[in-house]
Amino acid sequence: MSCNYAEGLSKYENKGVLGVPEIFDPPELIESKCDQLAKMILASKHTVVHTGAGISTSAGIPDFRGPKGVWTLEEKGEKPSVNISFDEAIPTKTHMALKALVAAGHVQYIVSQNIDGLHLRSGLAREYLSELHGNMFVEVCLKCRKQYVRSTPAPTVGKKLTGNICRGSGKQLGCRGGNLIDNILDWEHDLPENDLQLAFMHSAMAELNICLGTTLQIVPSGDLPLKNKKYDGRLVICNLQPTKHDKKADMKISSYVDLVMEKVVKRLGIEIPDYQAAEDPTKSIPYSVRWNIPDSVVKTMDKLYDKMIKEKGKLKRMQNDDKAEVKYNAKKLKSEAQTQEIDNKDNKIC
Repeated sequence: MSCNYAEGLSKYENKGVLGVPEIFDPPELIESKCDQLAKMILASKHTVVHTGAGISTSAGIPDFRGPKGVWTLEEKGEKPSVNISFDEAIPTKTHMALKALVAAGHVQYIVSQNIDGLHLRSGLAREYLSELHGNMFVEVCLKCRKQYVRSTPAPTVGKKLTGNICRGSGKQLGCRGGNLIDNILDWEHDLPENDLQLAFMHSAMAELNICLGTTLQIVPSGDLPLKNKKYDGRLVICNLQPTKHDKKADMKISSYVDLVMEKVVKRLGIEIPDYQAAEDPTKSIPYSVRWNIPDSVVKTMDKLYDKMIKEKGKLKRMQNDDKAEVKYNAKKLKSEAQTQEIDNKDNKIC
């Protein structure tokens, strides 16, 4: 449960701004914004979606900073009334819609702050996902660093020993002997290198970054959606509470994410699939599914990122040269006009 996860973390006072009232756009405005978002997705060659706790609330997992969030209520000495276990929760319409958008080629990557494992359980392939804060259904070997999918949530949080041993199976052989730990980050832990590197590169390359269900308060995760602004990328935020980056967004949608995703995928001609247990890796034989990001994926993306930086940098230099030329020509024309005006006055005097 979210409460148990939060209680398992070390003490940390600065949890951000809590309990800010939610805002709701009127129905007709939501329709208009969903139209715009669908068109933006169609126009984008590289779209990245950033997800937070707000996309899992409809699964029965409370968020953290909402009016009824875990940490909001904690300050009052209370706990959420709705709080099901992680293994009882199933992927929401938003999780399944995102999987469908990736399959259709409309979304190229997903960056998640969530540890509930619902992206994994939706059947989304690892190559399309960065999990910046870990996954409750994954264990990591301290010796060979292989990651394995569990059938149940890890019994610990904060990269602690789970009591299990690396064993591997079939082609997924591990070191057979290393101790396994959960891969849930505590406050003081560094973000996983490959996940963060891919998240950064995809975010910077994105023509469109979309934020769903997050107030974007935790850094560096919350600042990643801004990385494309340097290259004239666009940013859309869908969240009921205000976020710290609302003023930098090209559009803010204040509505339930499930509702927005339903409307957007419908406009794109895509059906949201139902959750299928057969496609859920947690339903496979325990420890038979690896969850590491292949180094080859990082290397390939690194090359694409470098290429993009060079192309964008060249384009920006050309744009700056064009602007300088326009400014020079405008100054020249103004000077010529002033000279002509003086000549005209002199002719009149003569």
